[in-house]
Amino acid sequence: MRVHQYDFLYQLVFLPSLFPVNCYLVEEETELTLIDTALPYSHKAILQTAKKIGKPITRILLTHAHEDHVGALDALKIDLPHAEVMISERDAKLLKGDLTLEESETKTPIRGGVPKRIQTKPDFFLTDGDKIGSLQAAFSPGHTPGSIAFIDNRNNALIAGDAFQTRGGIAVSGKLKPFFPFPAFATWHKEKALESAKRLRDLKPSILAVGHGEMIIDPIKKIDKAINDAEKALERGKYNETRT
Repeated sequence: MRVHQYDFLYQLVFLPSLFPVNCYLVEEETELTLIDTALPYSHKAILQTAKKIGKPITRILLTHAHEDHVGALDALKIDLPHAEVMISERDAKLLKGDLTLEESETKTPIRGGVPKRIQTKPDFFLTDGDKIGSLQAAFSPGHTPGSIAFIDNRNNALIAGDAFQTRGGIAVSGKLKPFFPFPAFATWHKEKALESAKRLRDLKPSILAVGHGEMIIDPIKKIDKAINDAEKALERGKYNETRT
């Protein structure tokens, strides 16, 4: 496990050379907020990192309910029984293993590794614009129906979950990157993912922190390129569908 710090943000990287999976600790004045919980064995390293920082983890925020983002949730909740767990109400269904689509949703199957044995129940459901310490929730569906990102109001750091990836090259969720295709394979709805990427870009992030890949400082130009690439890929896909 590797740790990278930028300002108030600590990135914890598991399997960095093979299949990097990130979670984040956000430092507040007297406490820490954990965003995502990485893999099932990650809980000890997360707790050790918090101990080194010297502040307690009081909240666990989940960007979405894929296994590589909620893997250590149950183990952490045992050690942190008073930490409040928060996720969007929509992805709370996925957290229970429920893949049923809602009536208003496009009938595209939900993809990716959805957990089947998570016991922890959320304490709060997050909605767009909710403020959690220094963070503000930004609803960003596409990778999953209830994906949510977080912007730090102190420095505009964006913790985007899988709305973007930077491993294998920066990309909007759903845009295939051959050297790291897995987030694209796990994306539910490409069009909604692109809409969410544009909305997150409008927040003018100073840092882009994602679920898979390195953090990017001053990311706007790279985000714009990723959005442009995703738009072109969707247009090509529609053109090919029309021709066939």
